[in-house]
Amino acid sequence: MLLSACSPQTPQAKASTGKAPAPAPVVPPPFAIPDTQVLDIHSTRLDRDYQLFVALPESYAAQPQRRYPVVFVTDANYAFPLVRAISRRVGDHGQGLEDFILVGLSYAKGDTPVYSRRRDYTPTPRGPRDAEPDDSGRPVVHGGAEAYRLHVRDEVFPMIARTYRADMQRKVFAGHSYGALLGSHILFTQPDMFSHYILGSPSFWYDRKVVFDHEARYAAANRDLAADVYLGAGSFETLAAAGGDPRFNDEVDLVGDMTRFARTLTDRRYPHLHVESEVIEDEDHLTVAPVIITRGLRRALPPVDASAP
Repeated sequence: MLLSACSPQTPQAKASTGKAPAPAPVVPPPFAIPDTQVLDIHSTRLDRDYQLFVALPESYAAQPQRRYPVVFVTDANYAFPLVRAISRRVGDHGQGLEDFILVGLSYAKGDTPVYSRRRDYTPTPRGPRDAEPDDSGRPVVHGGAEAYRLHVRDEVFPMIARTYRADMQRKVFAGHSYGALLGSHILFTQPDMFSHYILGSPSFWYDRKVVFDHEARYAAANRDLAADVYLGAGSFETLAAAGGDPRFNDEVDLVGDMTRFARTLTDRRYPHLHVESEVIEDEDHLTVAPVIITRGLRRALPPVDASAP
């Protein structure tokens, strides 16, 4: 019976002598960015899982005694590869920017980017009433900025400090839109979490411009704000005049809010606060981010003079 079943005369055997199956298509490997790493981090404070995307400078392996400033950037899915490219292109082997370690702050695992950033980057639960659920269909959640800030301070910072040769006294925050709103929350809650803040196209319109209430509360309780703040927005991030270019905003004047914010901080005359704001011509909310991060990094991390003692 066994021999008969295996005989070439059986239908099964005839089928096996037919045309050979097509080979499985070869899937090319994904592109990997050199000198980058991904760290998984569980937030016990938030009971959520995140990842840290890390890019090391070209000089990291060759200079084992050197410690590096660290740039932390929000919205890492977009911003991490962008800033990493800027660090190499503009950095120009340390001639254009001081070498730095880049850390991208990812969205929470299992969350869409929209859901994660709405929750983690906004300072109050009073988000836009017309905000629609993301693709998951879950109800919109806002107001988790303070909890997320503590996660970064108490869980992310220690992991970076023990894993890399990081100079944790020189930390740069970079965020765009809601990410910049998160940066302003940190600035008025614990300004020394970072030495430099790069705030691009900040969403100061959020919750009826609650950021100005937070600034006033900070000013009432403090006589100094030791930080370096760079603010940038595109010239189209304001309201259009009648018949204006469609790249103008429809509802919010980010340029006006940013200008007011910078003027308010400057008028406080804090001894150790340095503020610069720029309106960048011919850029809108979607195109201006690379320019802002480039100019902000050039301000925060100018090249080191190797000939200096």
